Amino acid sequence: MTAGQLMKLVEQGLQLVGNGDRSDLRRRLEQAMFRLQDPSIRVIVVGEFKQGKSKLINALVNAPVCPVDDDIATSLPTIVRYGEPASAAVLVPTSDSPAGNGAGDGGDGSVERRPVDLQDLPSLVSEQGNPGNARKLVAAEVCLPRRILTGGLTVIDSPGVGGMGSTHTLTTLTALPTADAMLLVSDSSQEYTEPELRFLRQAMRITPSVAAVLSKTDLYPDWRRVEELDRAHLDQVAPDIPLFPLSADLRLEASRLQDSELNTESGFPALVAHLRNDVVGKAQRIQRRSVSQDLLSVTDNLRLSLQSELEALENPANTPQMLAALEQAKTEADDLRKRSARWQLTLSDGINDLIADMEYDLRDRLRRIQREAESAIDQGDPGPVWTQFSQWLEECVAAAVSDTFVWTSERSQWLAAQVAEHFAADEVSLPVLHVSDSGDALDPVDQMPELDPGRVNPIQKVLIGMRGSYGGVLMFGLLTGIFGMALINPLSVGAGLLLGRKAYREDRETRLKRRQGEAKALVRRQLDDVTFQVGKQLKDRLRLVQRTIRDHFTEIADEYHRSLSDSVAVAQKAANSYAQEKEGRIRDIKAELQKVDALHRAAEAVSAEAAAGGTRTAAGVG
Repeated sequence: MTAGQLMKLVEQGLQLVGNGDRSDLRRRLEQAMFRLQDPSIRVIVVGEFKQGKSKLINALVNAPVCPVDDDIATSLPTIVRYGEPASAAVLVPTSDSPAGNGAGDGGDGSVERRPVDLQDLPSLVSEQGNPGNARKLVAAEVCLPRRILTGGLTVIDSPGVGGMGSTHTLTTLTALPTADAMLLVSDSSQEYTEPELRFLRQAMRITPSVAAVLSKTDLYPDWRRVEELDRAHLDQVAPDIPLFPLSADLRLEASRLQDSELNTESGFPALVAHLRNDVVGKAQRIQRRSVSQDLLSVTDNLRLSLQSELEALENPANTPQMLAALEQAKTEADDLRKRSARWQLTLSDGINDLIADMEYDLRDRLRRIQREAESAIDQGDPGPVWTQFSQWLEECVAAAVSDTFVWTSERSQWLAAQVAEHFAADEVSLPVLHVSDSGDALDPVDQMPELDPGRVNPIQKVLIGMRGSYGGVLMFGLLTGIFGMALINPLSVGAGLLLGRKAYREDRETRLKRRQGEAKALVRRQLDDVTFQVGKQLKDRLRLVQRTIRDHFTEIADEYHRSLSDSVAVAQKAANSYAQEKEGRIRDIKAELQKVDALHRAAEAVSAEAAAGGTRTAAGVG
C-alpha cells in the first residue's frame, strides 16, 4: 500500500472522528498524517577524515554537492534530499535556541533555513571556508531532482571525526538515534582500525540498520585483500553487516560516459539496491505498521461507544448488565491512570535503579581511566609529553562517556518495554527515546590545564650545581686549611663538584615528583569535572525519558478511559430514548459502525501487509 492510500485511510478516520469531543483521537490521527506527509528516510554517512564520504555521496546522486578537495575537510553535516528544482540552504539556529548538535534537519523548529547559491555551499560547509564553524551554522541542506531520492531517501554527509575515539565521535553518535540507517566508510588503504570497530559496535546498539563501504578501490590494487580482512572483522561484530567495495571515480566517469558496464564495475548498483530494498523498503514497512496501529486504536475506541449505544437501543433489557460491565471496565481504566498503577510503579522504580546503575557505570569507567593514567604518570616524566597525554586522556574519557550513554539508551528502551508489558496485555506502541544523544555531554568540561614541562636551561643547571657545591668547597677548604692548603684547592673543588652533582640530581628528582603529583591532581580534577557534568546531563535525560514514557502511556490510558466514559453515557441515554427516536438512531449507528469496521479491516490489511513484507525480507536475508 502506497503512502497516498495510507493518507486516504487516515482522512477517512478523521472524518469518522469529526470535530466532536474526541480531540485525543483526532490528535493521534493528525500526528499519523504528519508522519505520512514527511516520509524522510535518513541515512547518515560516517567515517574518519579523508575516507571518501563526500565523494561517495556525490557519486550516489551524480552531483557535486559536497566538497572533496584534498585540502578541504567537511566541518558541517550536509543533508541531501529530493527537491525540484535544485536548491541549497543553510540551517541557522534561531535567536531563542542554542546551536544544534549538527545532526538535526530543522524539523524541531529550532533552526531556520536560509537559501544560498549551490556554488557557495563548499565554502560554507568546509573547514577552510568556515573554520571552527565561525558562522555558527547547524547544517547545510541540498535538494536535488534525483530518482534515487524520490522514495524519501535523505543522505547526510557527516564531518570526519579524525579518529573514532575522539570527542567528535560523540557528535556522530548524537545523530544516530534519529537515522534509519548508517553507512560506515573506510578506504582501501588498510583494514579496519580498532577505533573504527569500536565505533561500529556502538552504532550497532543505536541505529537499526548498518552497512559498511570500502571506498577508493580504484586507487589501491590490493583492495580485495583489505576487503577479506574487513569482512573478517565485520563477522566478529555481527555476521549480517553488508560490505560494499566502491569506486566513486568510476561511478562519476560511468555517469559522464553513460557506460553501464563501468557503472557495474564501480560497485554502486549493489549499494543502490541495498538502500532501496533494505533501508527505504524497511522504513516504509515500519511506517505502514505504525499508521495501521493508530487506525486500529482509533477504530476500536470509536466502535466501543457506538456498539454500546446500539446494544442499549436494541436490547434494553440487557442494559443494566451492560452498564455494570462498562462501569467495571471504566474503573479498571481509571486505575491505569493513577500513580499507584503497576506500570507507574515499574517506571518510577526502573528510573531510580537506572540512575543508580548509570552513576556506578560512569564512575567505574572513569576510575579505571584514572588508575591507568596515574600508572602512566609514575613511569616517567609527564612534562615533556603532556600534550599527547592530555589527548590520550580526552579520547579515553570520550570513549567511556559514549559507552555509558549507549548503555543507558539500551536500558531505557528495555525499561519502556517492561512498562508496556505491565500497562496492557495487548501490543502498544513505544515512545521514541533518544538517550544516546551525547554530542554536547563534554561541552561544559574545561580543557586539561597546562603542566610545567620540566625543562631546565644551562644557566639554571649551573646555579643549582653551584648552590650544592658551595658547601662542599667551603667545608673541604676549611678542613684542608689545617694542613696549610688554600681555601680553594683541588680537593675542595673536587668535593664541590661531587656535592653539586648530587644536589642537581636531588633537585631533578624533587621537581619530577612535584610534576607527577601535579599531573595526578590535574587528572583527578579533570575526571571529577567530567563525572559532575556528565552525571548531571545523564540524570536530566533519564528524567526526560521518565516523563516521555509516563506521558505516552497516560495518553493511551486517557483515551481508553474517555471511550468507556462516553460508552456509559450514551448507553444510559439510549436506555431512556423514546421509541420513535430509537429506530432512526439505530440506523445511523449501524451505518457508522459499517464505516468504522471497514476502516478497521483496511488497517488490519495494512498491518498484515507490513508484517508479511518484514517476513519476506528476513527470509531473503537468511
